[in-house]
Amino acid sequence: NPLSLQTIVQRINRLVDAFPHQAISFTGGEPLLHADFIAALAPHLHAPVFLETNGTLPEALQKVLDWTSIISMDIKLPSVTGRELWQAHRDFMELARQKDLYVKLVVAQDTTEMEFKRAVGLVAATAPEALFVIQPVTPYNGCLAASPEKILLYQEEALRHLRNVRVIPQTHKMIGQL
Repeated sequence: NPLSLQTIVQRINRLVDAFPHQAISFTGGEPLLHADFIAALAPHLHAPVFLETNGTLPEALQKVLDWTSIISMDIKLPSVTGRELWQAHRDFMELARQKDLYVKLVVAQDTTEMEFKRAVGLVAATAPEALFVIQPVTPYNGCLAASPEKILLYQEEALRHLRNVRVIPQTHKMIGQL
């Protein structure tokens, strides 16, 4: 990086001090691939740290957990990734539940009821107080959206096991950010 850690801290804090901010967001790609940098930077920031992550790197989370206030983790489904990440997600949530945690699950037409229920069960067993966000996928690059009826059925199913469930669209695509 052409900037020193001290210069980055100064620039971020200048913005934070000049304008109100809820938190400084570290987001993707995958920010925990840079956990050592975040751990060096975060203690010097004048605002809480908000981590947006795929929720598969618990060892990296451990490095930044003390300086992180809010965690937004995704559950990556086998129908999307082509592999099962359930244990990594469980291990991640075990740590993340110490913080203000919310768990996002992107739902597409191909999302199966079985994997949706498994995701809900994982959250209910590991971090039942976390906010659970169902995000209907925005149709993009051949990925098809789930029907409104399917989304409502999934919300109903999630509410059988979790207290705090929301359906929130992927607004970043709606506003042209991807």
